[in-house]
Amino acid sequence: QVQLVESGGGLVQPGGSLRLSCAASGSIFGIGGGNWYRQAPGNQRDLVALITSGGSTNYADFVRGRFTISRDGAKNTVYLQMNSLKSEDTAVYYCNMDVYAGGRLTNYWGQGTQVTVSS
Repeated sequence: QVQLVESGGGLVQPGGSLRLSCAASGSIFGIGGGNWYRQAPGNQRDLVALITSGGSTNYADFVRGRFTISRDGAKNTVYLQMNSLKSEDTAVYYCNMDVYAGGRLTNYWGQGTQVTVSS
């Protein structure tokens, strides 16, 4: 059974930083690309950042220049480094990752981790 386990969320003051991690576990052979989404109460789930299996990245305009997505294939983990956090970044953050398991590539979601930016 493949699982994505997220960690690193929490409470931070405006201007602070957090690093989210999303690790794939189970009987897997590796990972492909990954994405981070976020959803604030009453809002839709928005794409924040993506990284391809080759390491190419792209960001939503509202985080460009502040957030950095990366991946470590050896650790089957995707990260989101969040700097210069603002109150409007408060949301549940979800990772989404392609995982090689059972002889095929399948897309999985993490359980979500709360990020709260407040003084």
